[in-house]
Amino acid sequence: MKLQSIFLGVILFLTSFNACHSQESSNITNNTMKKEQNFKIVKSEEEWKSSLSPEEYRVLREAGTERPHSGKYNMHFEDGIYSCNACGENLIKSETKFDAHCGWPSFDRPIEGKVIERLDKSHGMIRTEILCASCGSHLGHVFNDGPTETGLRYCMNSVSLDFEEEDASEGDQ
Repeated sequence: MKLQSIFLGVILFLTSFNACHSQESSNITNNTMKKEQNFKIVKSEEEWKSSLSPEEYRVLREAGTERPHSGKYNMHFEDGIYSCNACGENLIKSETKFDAHCGWPSFDRPIEGKVIERLDKSHGMIRTEILCASCGSHLGHVFNDGPTETGLRYCMNSVSLDFEEEDASEGDQ
């Protein structure tokens, strides 16, 4: 019995050490990639903190996630363009949006060259994170379970986005 307890203790220790190490390695990789990437818009973390709300900073700069079904753009289907809430770069056209019933705004493709994809091994999962190509801010993740011809679902945080409605006169030109 004592041997089983020791064995179980060792296994729990190794499992928790590995989980912490994996999370730490992932964070180091994510932070290193942001610093190594040459983004068009570069600010210190203090500058980002002063220009974003605490929730925006948590999601956009610390790769957080907003609660499902809580974002203002989850069930938003107006015509226009979605941009990065940190830097204003246009990212996604509204025509690519669909209701994925997942609780976050979902799109089948961004505007070409406007997002960067990178491996994300945080939280014990392997996913593809998407970042604004202009400023490196976290937007969400992309999954290969989309219902359109692309087969992709760009699952975004509403707090990472801003929206500009299409001008009715633009459609007439």
